[in-house]
Amino acid sequence: MGLNILIAFDDSENAMRAVEFVAKSFTHDSTITLLSILQDSIALCDMNSPELTPYFLTQQSAFCALEEKKREIVKEAMEKAKGTFVSSGFIEKNISMKIEKKKSGIARDIINEAQSGFDLIVVGRRGLSGIMEFILGSVSQKVLQYAKDTSVLVVN
Repeated sequence: MGLNILIAFDDSENAMRAVEFVAKSFTHDSTITLLSILQDSIALCDMNSPELTPYFLTQQSAFCALEEKKREIVKEAMEKAKGTFVSSGFIEKNISMKIEKKKSGIARDIINEAQSGFDLIVVGRRGLSGIMEFILGSVSQKVLQYAKDTSVLVVN
């Protein structure tokens, strides 16, 4: 019996390495969910407030188009990841994709999703230098530190 695996996913090389690792390392009867948490900056597109700077107001439509483009790019990357699983022998109906807006924080949102019945969280390691990672932290470090009831696998 396969695992119920949650993969924290974005359009990065690190996320694709995590997908490739899972595709090679886990049984094909596992259930895979690709989860991407997007910043909720798209909400700014609906704002018409005097507090917004005049420059932002003149550039608002271009900004909002970029936000939609980011969603499209993530969706395309997820489709590629799904293809990697299917070509590796995973059952297509056992692979799902979720794109969610950030609610509490990216790491917290991943952990909260994992609490809905996942056996394993898989995250790619962020490509920061040792000093920058120490100062800024990373989503993978936060997930590893705060996930209490679910195992976490960090893929280099």
